Amino acid sequence: MSGGGGRSARRVDCPRASGWSLYICQRLFTRSDVLAKPCPIPAVRGVYAWYFNEIPTDVLTGGCLTKDGHTLLYVGISPKNDSSSENLRKRVSYHFRGNAEGSTLRLTLGALLASKSDFPLRRVGTGNRMTFTHLGEQWLDQWMAENARVCWVEHPEPWVLEDELLKSLSLPLNLQGNAPHPFNERLGNIRRAAKAAAREMAIASEGNQQRT
Repeated sequence: MSGGGGRSARRVDCPRASGWSLYICQRLFTRSDVLAKPCPIPAVRGVYAWYFNEIPTDVLTGGCLTKDGHTLLYVGISPKNDSSSENLRKRVSYHFRGNAEGSTLRLTLGALLASKSDFPLRRVGTGNRMTFTHLGEQWLDQWMAENARVCWVEHPEPWVLEDELLKSLSLPLNLQGNAPHPFNERLGNIRRAAKAAAREMAIASEGNQQRT
């Protein structure tokens, strides 16, 4: 783990969100919590925050908020705009059990962890989609189950918060709109290299494994 510092928990308020603070999340939820029935996440609009126990190699964590021994690395919103039908429950659940084609968080984590997992990004299906294949996504499921925690705050217009969050918090795994962060260029290069390498490899079979 590099780029340490700023390891104590701190409260960060966003001026345009009355009462907003990522640290008011009273509990961090695990993968099994989120995928339980009934799901504890409401099917409403809001902001979600991802905390991690293990930090992928080279990620710069200086200034990152921490809670219960986990470090905040990424924040997302759902939906992205007023015309979308997405919500917190759908989006967070997908990050935990979807694949890299539909989850920028999974794409980022898988690319950062590829040397550890031995599952590089691959073209699958007709070759127009990129994932870590079923086995690689299963590996990432397990890694996230062990290391990723999430919490959320409901908000009727989460897209109005995005810029403020990126300005107010150190979020090394947020790529879009986060150019000033010292890890942003490095992360962009890692993701581009993963996609370029995938294009050079043959299309992989995703197999028929069922994931939970």
